[in-house]
Amino acid sequence: MKEKENQMDKTVVYQGVEGAYSHLASSQIFPNSKLIASDSFLESMQMVENGQADFGVIPIENSSAGRVEEIHRLIPKMQLNIIQEYFHPIKHALLAIKGFKKEDLKTVSSHPQALAQCANNIKKFNLEAISEFDTAGSAMKLEKTNDKTHAVIASTLAADIYNLEIVEEKFFDYVGNVTRFIILSKKADFPSYDTSKSYITSLIFSVRNIPAALYKALGGFATNGIDLIKIESYSGIGSMYSTQFHVDLYGHIDEKRLQLALDELKFFVEELKIIGVYERHEYRDQMCELS
Repeated sequence: MKEKENQMDKTVVYQGVEGAYSHLASSQIFPNSKLIASDSFLESMQMVENGQADFGVIPIENSSAGRVEEIHRLIPKMQLNIIQEYFHPIKHALLAIKGFKKEDLKTVSSHPQALAQCANNIKKFNLEAISEFDTAGSAMKLEKTNDKTHAVIASTLAADIYNLEIVEEKFFDYVGNVTRFIILSKKADFPSYDTSKSYITSLIFSVRNIPAALYKALGGFATNGIDLIKIESYSGIGSMYSTQFHVDLYGHIDEKRLQLALDELKFFVEELKIIGVYERHEYRDQMCELS
């Protein structure tokens, strides 16, 4: 994506409220754009699809809690394209009403992903976990209820916005907790192939009803030297017997080796769709250096 491309004229939608991690990520990716909040991932994606927003910033997986399952179910239903990826560090804090007493805290709420990423600390504090739609939304709700027996897991920015006190600034279970976001657009803005850069191609497909179909489908990537980053499976739309796969791989669709691999793939799959070609984020290189 052309990062300098008239950002002030663009509208970016994220799920949650001000202070949510999706809001923080959107601010980093699109510092000069108009940011608008939505109530759900579905609403965010629909706003991009129907032209109410130019881009959607959507979390797709987390380093400690795994994939955001809902996103993988929604993507095949949408006519949207992945045009960029972004890795955002997640630093959860435990927040409470000002004047709280630590011994009085009984419950904690946040997005299910945040609860999963802080499970050990929740247990250590002997708190009952309650799922909410998002992290900052929990903080906003706590400000209104003024319940001193209740805490929330959110960013330190949410504490400032919603006038809460920080109980524990580093409440996350694992250092290096990172969420991968994808940027969605209605327009398929595939970059031109540049041999000096590294790319990721994302695709979805269903395998044909033949023996060892998945094994055969993936064989072309191996024989052509294509590295798969991840492969996710989930039930197809309207059937428990049809399985769809979401694959991220290293390569650009204009590379001859990837073209050969895709030609071979087509023999064994149905409904093959390229949903994104975009530059590999620099965070991936940092992960390689640390491993």
